[in-house]
Amino acid sequence: MSDATTPNQGGIAGALGIPRPLLFGFLGLLLFMVGDGVEAGYLDTYMLHHGHTQGDVNLLFTTYGITVMIAAWFSGPLSDLFGPKKVMWVGLVLWAALEVGFLSLGLGSNSYPMILTFYTLRGFAYPLFAYGFLVWIAASTPPVMLGSAAGWFWFSFSAGLPTLGSQFARYAIPEIGELATFWCSLGLVVLGGLVALLFTHEPTGSKRLLPEHVSTSKIFFGSISIVWREPKTLVAGIVRTVDTSSEYAFLAIMPAFFVDHLHFTQGQWLNLLSIVFLSNILFNLASGMIADKLGHRFVVAVFGCVGGFVSIPLFYYVPVWYPGNFGMAALVGVFYGATVAAFVPLSGLMPQVCPKEKAAALSILGLGAGASTWVGPAIVALCEGAFGMGLQGVIWTFAVIYLLSGALTMMITISPEARKYSEEAIARGETVTAVGH
Repeated sequence: MSDATTPNQGGIAGALGIPRPLLFGFLGLLLFMVGDGVEAGYLDTYMLHHGHTQGDVNLLFTTYGITVMIAAWFSGPLSDLFGPKKVMWVGLVLWAALEVGFLSLGLGSNSYPMILTFYTLRGFAYPLFAYGFLVWIAASTPPVMLGSAAGWFWFSFSAGLPTLGSQFARYAIPEIGELATFWCSLGLVVLGGLVALLFTHEPTGSKRLLPEHVSTSKIFFGSISIVWREPKTLVAGIVRTVDTSSEYAFLAIMPAFFVDHLHFTQGQWLNLLSIVFLSNILFNLASGMIADKLGHRFVVAVFGCVGGFVSIPLFYYVPVWYPGNFGMAALVGVFYGATVAAFVPLSGLMPQVCPKEKAAALSILGLGAGASTWVGPAIVALCEGAFGMGLQGVIWTFAVIYLLSGALTMMITISPEARKYSEEAIARGETVTAVGH
């Protein structure tokens, strides 16, 4: 990717570590993800309350996650070929068009085939917009600001989906109803997309990022062949998939558990969801700082994997042990959000493992991030459908998976050759900073 001219780092944006030419991009991304996250806290219960089964919901979230995964990986190569800004435009237009079909032909008529079709296809949209912008950040931001810029990307992403999105739904639903709130999400996404694309004029994002002589096949093949050329990237991709798999599973099963079984109000559940992700946002930043002192692999393995083994059962059992106690549920929610955030240092570890192919290595983390959106609901469906487990069985399955991922994490070591290459690169003044979670 090409280097851009160092942006003006003056003013409030520069002081906060935000590349000034991309300021409206971050704002637009936040609004876009708020709109995308409106449905996250209540689509599950909406479907169940309109005659669909939990199996229908699990299938819906699983197929959606598969298309998210595909688009998350494609966003990088497509940005290299056509430029990130064009990829973001495609993501915005796709999201808007498919959302209209999802709401009018799917939810509006309560047709499950139409709901499944349009929602699954809409999974291609947001990764093209969001991860296209992440590539834009990586391509245009000077090394001195790259770490903070990546942090702000994940802040904007997670603050919208589902933290502020759930809060929007909480206040909108009592006033205008559930279906009308879904339509509001369309307006927020379009507004955010237009803010990002019409007011961001940084030139790097508007052009192809790789030279014309680099073939299309080489661009796409290189970002996937690394998994067998350097197997540690595959291990890291699996660990990254585990990271947020429980989040997407919980979005499919926990609304009904808290609202219908524990008798929390919908507003309480949406507040709890926002608290979980607020914790995740704050600990995203903290885990990176801690990893600089204790080591990236140590933080992921201990605080992320072992921490998840503890926090996931607690997130289920504590509300059962203390029925109706929102404070206790919020406390374990904060703990759970923090353990998910502890996987963030994977982004700093992978460029050290593969310093000669940082972008390809990070693309596997992106693939893992996308995979988690369907792997989580798929695990739920497998546990409930194939093995007849109840919710407790699902919870303990995830807990064990997190514990096993800790063993995998300890396999992600930095070879002496890679360490030497990185040290020489630093001596030459090059960057080995990661750009993605």
